[in-house]
Amino acid sequence: MESIRLTTTSRRRDGLLAGAVLLTVLSAALLAAHVSFDGDTFQHCRYLGPSTRMYVTAWAGPLCSVAVLVAHGFRRGRARPVTVCAVLALLLLCVQVMALYWVYAPDPSGGYDCSGIAGLTQ
Repeated sequence: MESIRLTTTSRRRDGLLAGAVLLTVLSAALLAAHVSFDGDTFQHCRYLGPSTRMYVTAWAGPLCSVAVLVAHGFRRGRARPVTVCAVLALLLLCVQVMALYWVYAPDPSGGYDCSGIAGLTQ
């Protein structure tokens, strides 16, 4: 009976670790994708605003980071790798919150198309 409990606990811990690692990697990938979609906001010197994929990645990244932190809160025993994932998720969450703020920030050009150096090169 004791070996069955150990096996169940071991599986639960392994599942928690795999989930935490997967969500941390997914969170980092969503942040990288969000940054790569930065070119979606301007087209032919027209400010289009953030694209739908920028909104999706801006919201999905912090949700994954928060899920890792919640999983860390439910862990039992000493699962160091889950703690490492939680610390990384917390750091990612700080950056992702800034990216989420940027998505809803006003037009950086102040409403004028091709402002700054882009207007000089056209």
